[in-house]
Amino acid sequence: MTTSFEQRLTEAVALREAGDYDEAREMLLDLHAEQPDHAEVNLQCAWVHDKLGLETLALPFYERAIARGLSDEDLRDALLGLGSTYRALGHYEQALATLTRGVEEYPGDNPMAVFRALALHNSGRGKEACEILLRLLIATTADESIIGYRNALEEYAADLDRIWP
Repeated sequence: MTTSFEQRLTEAVALREAGDYDEAREMLLDLHAEQPDHAEVNLQCAWVHDKLGLETLALPFYERAIARGLSDEDLRDALLGLGSTYRALGHYEQALATLTRGVEEYPGDNPMAVFRALALHNSGRGKEACEILLRLLIATTADESIIGYRNALEEYAADLDRIWP
């Protein structure tokens, strides 16, 4: 009995999710050879290459996945993955452009904002990065010792360079 393309894709995804990256990679590359324009296969190939520390090989898979069209959730994940991979490889302007697109398309997505802040830092815009991270910290922390400084932190986030007389 022949296993369908979709069944093999499901199996490869399960292997990747279980941490069997080498076997998942082999299966995904076989699937990619069969259908190189399949958006989900490209995305899965990108992720498995990232997990294996093969970021340079992941890039074209992310780019093809995004170009071929993904579901909303997969597009969000692909933009985050691509932006993070660009940043990890030192392609800071591409990282910033990708992650800025992600923040614009997915407002309120905290991980996207964090990775964008990292790219801002790497692009020489550390002040803006720090402001974003401070605002995220204020908005998301449950740490009472930090919450006690909320007003001060909000003032600092608004103007990190301000000096009080």
